Amino acid sequence: MLASEGGQGDVSTQQSQVRTAFAGLIGNVLEWFDFAVYGYFADDIGKLFFPQSSPTAQQLLAFAVFALGFVARPIGSLVLGQVGDRIGRRALLTLSIGLMGGSTLALGLLPTYATAGVAAPILLVVVRLIQGFSLGGEFTGSMVYTTELASPALRGLISSSTAAGTTIGFILGSGAAYLVSAGLDADAAASWGWRIPFVASVTFCILGYLLRKGIVEPEEGHKAAAERPALFASLIADWRPIVQTFGIVAMTNAAYYLTFTFAVDTRKKEPNGSSFLLANTIVLVVALVAKPFGGWLSDKIGRRKLMLSLTIAMIAVVYFALDFMLSGSPVTFALGQTLIAIPIGMALGMQGAMVVEIFPLRSRVTSMSFAYSVTLALAGGLAPFISTWLIRALDAPLVPAFYVMIYGVIGLAIMWPMRETNSRVLSD
Repeated sequence: MLASEGGQGDVSTQQSQVRTAFAGLIGNVLEWFDFAVYGYFADDIGKLFFPQSSPTAQQLLAFAVFALGFVARPIGSLVLGQVGDRIGRRALLTLSIGLMGGSTLALGLLPTYATAGVAAPILLVVVRLIQGFSLGGEFTGSMVYTTELASPALRGLISSSTAAGTTIGFILGSGAAYLVSAGLDADAAASWGWRIPFVASVTFCILGYLLRKGIVEPEEGHKAAAERPALFASLIADWRPIVQTFGIVAMTNAAYYLTFTFAVDTRKKEPNGSSFLLANTIVLVVALVAKPFGGWLSDKIGRRKLMLSLTIAMIAVVYFALDFMLSGSPVTFALGQTLIAIPIGMALGMQGAMVVEIFPLRSRVTSMSFAYSVTLALAGGLAPFISTWLIRALDAPLVPAFYVMIYGVIGLAIMWPMRETNSRVLSD
């Protein structure tokens, strides 16, 4: 699957690179499984941890705690990014999966407000902050690692394995939510059934540790560790690629969370809510297939050209897709998700390589992680919260589509003057 870099093609090196790709994938499966499950059970969690609030306030508070995980990502990106740049990519990947596994297990065991009083929501916030902190280094660290080990002609395809891990996590999270909702009555699922996926996710942590034990450090990791540049001076020097990252990533992630978190949480409250969870799981498979296709196509025609085209496509379909998702049957819901899932999946599949390629080696993990984390905190983590607030404030169910379009217009303006990145030498 993976080509060795620089012609170093012995079997052991090829095997270690394949193992590295799967090690990166499993970490993102764990991390995004948790984020997906929390999103799907946000309403139930809100009732258990914020019981004295109104139903609308409960949902807003639950989504606010969801967003807190993203707010913690920039802090994690700076701390864990320094681990990746100063100690090594391998050390970063091992540390981040341990933090995520422990905090996810803790979330499944947290006492509710009825048991612990005000300590319950405080503990919930602390756990979400730890999860967001670890994700600030894991996702982008995996993208850097897999991209650096890829041959230049296959960077888009190979780095898409990291993006694929996020969708697999969402698929498993959606499937777990469906099984809990379908296998338990509504009261049992809401009171304790939501805990099952969080506790079971410790399996991913163990598997991830075993896959990451003994993986190799790329040449770029050794070079970056030898330079050790000052943190804030590097961030200031990297202002251009940081802004470009926002343009590349913002709309895609806002649309992703609108489609696969907000819309699903809204429809699953209906009497046949489990049908929408099942439809969501199926469409996530479509997004999963679209990711390596997008990475492969970006290797062939160029990442800038493809990303501009996909951004225009998302702007064109997001309004109609949201209309289908919020007002139709489960079949219509799946159609709406599919309309937007294909360009979203393709964009996410190729964005990893594109973003890695625009950052310099000396501070690649730190600066890229910070840029990506800030963008996701603004555009992705806040998407469910802002969507809920906009609908309540304006009494307009489809207004979140325009919120997503704004990010698309900003992205087009930022990406238009950029140069193509495919042929850049990453070890420079």
